Amino acid sequence: MKLSAVELRRIRLPLVSPFRTSFATETERSVLLVRVLGTSAEGWGECVAIDEPLYSSEYVSGAAQVITDFLLPRLPSDVTARALGPAFAPVKGHPMAKAAVEMAVLDAELRGAGMSYAAYLGGIHDRVPAGVSVGIMDSIPELLDHVDGYLAEGYARIKLKIQPGWDLEPVRAVRERFGDILLQVDANTAYTRADARHLAGLDPFDLLLIEQPLPEDDLLGHAQLAAVARTPICLDESIVSARAAADALSLGACSIINVKAGRVGGYLEARRIHDVAMAHDVPVWCGGMLETGLGRAANLAFAALPGCTLPGDVSASSRYYTRDITEPFCLVDGLMTVPSGPGLGVSPIMDYLDELTESSQLVRLDS
Repeated sequence: MKLSAVELRRIRLPLVSPFRTSFATETERSVLLVRVLGTSAEGWGECVAIDEPLYSSEYVSGAAQVITDFLLPRLPSDVTARALGPAFAPVKGHPMAKAAVEMAVLDAELRGAGMSYAAYLGGIHDRVPAGVSVGIMDSIPELLDHVDGYLAEGYARIKLKIQPGWDLEPVRAVRERFGDILLQVDANTAYTRADARHLAGLDPFDLLLIEQPLPEDDLLGHAQLAAVARTPICLDESIVSARAAADALSLGACSIINVKAGRVGGYLEARRIHDVAMAHDVPVWCGGMLETGLGRAANLAFAALPGCTLPGDVSASSRYYTRDITEPFCLVDGLMTVPSGPGLGVSPIMDYLDELTESSQLVRLDS
C-alpha cells in the first residue's frame, strides 16, 4: 500500500467525571489521532499517551514529535503493518507513538482488503463481557454509589483503583455491600516490596487479581509478592513486549496479564503476548486507556481473541464521554459488540471531530 500523506490531529475531549488513579486525576483527554491516506483506503490510529509522563515516560506532545520527526521518515515506500516493526526498530522506545501509526496503517490495510480487525487478529467472539474501572473516590459512600450504578448498568466485572491509604477498607466495603461480584484491584505501581504483607491483607476478599502493585521494573518483587499473597498477581506496566511477558511468567512474577496495545507498541505485539500467555495457560484481558471509539473498536477486536478469558476494560462510550467521536459503543446485557466491518469497523464523525480539534498537521509523503 502506498501512502500519500499522514495527518496528526490533536483533540481535547472532556470526561463525564474525574477519573482518579494513584498517579493522576484526569478530567479530560488530550488525544493524538493519526490518519493515513493510502492508495486504496484511509486509516485511523489513536495514541493512548496522556498529557504528562505519569503513567509511562511517553506524553502526547512528545509522541507527536516522535511520529513526525522519526517514525514517518522511516515509513517504507510500500507499507504494510507488519513492515513497521523492523522499520521503526532503530527508534528506541516510544511504543505508544509506534502503536498509533501501526493502528492507522493496519486500519487502512484492512479496509482496503475488506477484512475486520477482529478477523485479522484471530478473534472468535462476536460479543465480549465488559468490565469497568472505578477511580479513587473522596469517600467510601461515594465509591459504593458509583459501583452500584455500574452494576445496575450491567457491567460484568468491577475494578477498583487503589493506593496506600485507599485499599483494604474500600475493598471490604464493596465486597460486603455487593457480595459475590467479580472484583479486582489496580494499584498502578503505587506500592513497594515492603508492602507485601499489607497487600496480602486483600486475600480474604476473594479478588480476581491484584494488578501491578509494584514498580514496573520490579519483576523479582512481584514474584516475591506472589509467594506471599494468595490473590493472583496481574502485570500491566511491566509487560512491554512478548519477551517481557515470557520472562515474567518464567520468574513467577504473575499468573495473569493485562495487555494494552499502546503500551507494547501495537496490536501485532499485543497478539504475540496473547500467544505467549496461551502457551503458558495464563489468562489475559484487554486493558483500557480511556480510548475514544477508535481505540475502543480495536480493543474490542483484541478482546475477542480466545485467550482473553477475563472481562476487559472495554466499557461503553458513556462510561467516559457524553459524546464519543464515533457512533457510541453501548453495553447490552453486560456485553459489548465487536465491530465486524472492514478495518476498525468505525469512523470518526467528522463534523464533531472538527469541533474538538485543537491542531492538525498534514505531512505529505509523495513529494
